[in-house]
Amino acid sequence: RTATRPPAWSITRLLPRPDHAFRSHAMSSLMSAQQAVKARNGQFALPIHSSEGSAGIAASFEHGAQAAGGGVHGHAPHADHIDHGVTQAPYERRFSPYEFNGGTTLAISGEDYAVVAADTRLSSGYEILSRDVTKLHALTDKCVLGSAGCKTDIDQLRSVLDIKMKVYEHNHRKSMSTPSAAQMLGNTLYNKRFFPYYSFNVLAGIDSDGKGAVYSYDAIGSFERTPFSASGSGQSFLIPLMDNVISHKNRNDDKRDLPSEEVVEIVKDAFVTAGERDIYTGDAVEIMVITKDGIKTETFKLKKD
Repeated sequence: RTATRPPAWSITRLLPRPDHAFRSHAMSSLMSAQQAVKARNGQFALPIHSSEGSAGIAASFEHGAQAAGGGVHGHAPHADHIDHGVTQAPYERRFSPYEFNGGTTLAISGEDYAVVAADTRLSSGYEILSRDVTKLHALTDKCVLGSAGCKTDIDQLRSVLDIKMKVYEHNHRKSMSTPSAAQMLGNTLYNKRFFPYYSFNVLAGIDSDGKGAVYSYDAIGSFERTPFSASGSGQSFLIPLMDNVISHKNRNDDKRDLPSEEVVEIVKDAFVTAGERDIYTGDAVEIMVITKDGIKTETFKLKKD
């Protein structure tokens, strides 16, 4: 038998026929995209995505005078700037209720006196905001608080303590003693332990027996009576020196009682040393000498750089 050949129309139907509607749609999309790019003169044609925002590389499709001039209005085409998250691209922002404004405090107790000192520089990061801000606050005529840390928290703490001192004076018709003020400060700090005052404190004064007293604190009110105490940004530079000079550690010579005048000179040398190594300590050191007769204040200039 002779094989019969399939009709031509059947082979033709097996081949795919061009889809004129699809080709027309694709061509119109391509032309509209090219027109849109040309309308923008090629800017943002090649997008670059980053975590800080989007940028685009200009790719001009035009030639002639405009291209020779370097782009629109004769300016060279340039990539779109990265916003760095200032106004457009979202990025993580952090907020802290605290700011460390620097500063160093030092307190030393003697036989019948106490010396407390602090520098007067107020800083924020690498900026000096003020060169004449006291970090010492007299609670009574025989008790002084020295604080370093966040300026706003220190001011708030002082205000709270002053109110409590006035209430005590009205109720008892006398000023609060230094040990009582030390306990009150510890209670006040502990009361804020879940959202602490960013304040690092030393308390110096004369106790009921007329002897010098210095109290050292942490941020949430734990405290102890010590021969000396330091706090703030220059603490690590002062404590080793005071261990040797005041506490007489690791020395073979006899320990002697230092007069207040000699302790004041030691304090000046200590702050000069701290100012050489700590950028947050400088400008001047305010020194208060507390005795049974009251408080005597002097200021010693430090380097200003």
